[in-house]
Amino acid sequence: GWLSGSMLFVAIAALLGRPVGVPARLASIIFVAIGISLGGAVSPQTLKGLSAWPVSIAVLAAAIAFSTFAVTLYLQRVHGWDQMSAFLGAVPGLLSQVIIMATQNGADLRGIAIVQSMRVVILAVGVPTSLALLGLSGPAPPMVDVDVGNSLGEFAILIGPSVIAALILQKVRFPGGLMFGPMIVSGVLHGTGIVHVFFPWWFYAGAVCCLGAVTGSRFANTSLHMLLSYIGAALGSFAVGIASAGIFVLMLVFGLSFHPADVVVSFAPGALDVMMILALTMHLDPIYVGAHHLARFLLISVSLPVMVRALAGRRRKGKSAPKRAGATPPPTPD
Repeated sequence: GWLSGSMLFVAIAALLGRPVGVPARLASIIFVAIGISLGGAVSPQTLKGLSAWPVSIAVLAAAIAFSTFAVTLYLQRVHGWDQMSAFLGAVPGLLSQVIIMATQNGADLRGIAIVQSMRVVILAVGVPTSLALLGLSGPAPPMVDVDVGNSLGEFAILIGPSVIAALILQKVRFPGGLMFGPMIVSGVLHGTGIVHVFFPWWFYAGAVCCLGAVTGSRFANTSLHMLLSYIGAALGSFAVGIASAGIFVLMLVFGLSFHPADVVVSFAPGALDVMMILALTMHLDPIYVGAHHLARFLLISVSLPVMVRALAGRRRKGKSAPKRAGATPPPTPD
């Protein structure tokens, strides 16, 4: 509720023309705090399934490739998008890189941004709701008051190294470094019993609300009319992508007996920070979910430039191909 409610409220305000946004420094602090909270959920029991993770991540890679192909084909055939725009609209994640490449290659920037942002919001609201209705999520985390005054020493041990790790990973441009660095440090400290402290529930709730606001503000400068003009492409591509990924989710759940909720959140093509928060609030395995979303980001980071370059080359070749007398010119991706 903290995440979905704030996300929807800010998204609606943005669509109604209100100036919404979250300052970059505040967002960075929120990411670090959430990373520390995620690491606090680590226990020795969360590491039992490590040996089966390579198989699960390999299935994730296949799911990414298949769903991206399916959504690209859908946007081309049903909504008439050009090949470059359809591919960039289908990529499951890395919105900032996708927007940069769309700008450089003359793709439909507005359509891509709306389709990608709609997917994130639908997943953030729909995944926890669906899992809760199916009885697959754990109970809501208890609102426990914390005596911060008597735990300042442990908080210093926890927060200091976590911030340093966040800054280092951010410096080397590690995907989601502001969150993953603190999560790793907090996970080690909590998992080994060095610290036993957690943020007060009100601080955690505020951080999650801010994260929802960050996600909802993606709709800033988007008019309601513009959104409605792309709503069919957004909902249709979301349905195709989820159905495609769902095939591989079923393979893991029924073939290798993975926990359904862990696999669903791990394979959901949403924003890394949002999916990690869902894992924490639904009492899932944050390490399993985090490993898969990190793998997804790394796989897409490596393959995206290669695919865009190949598609751009095909488009240039199609436009510059000489026409032969009596022959039908080949169709261009545009």
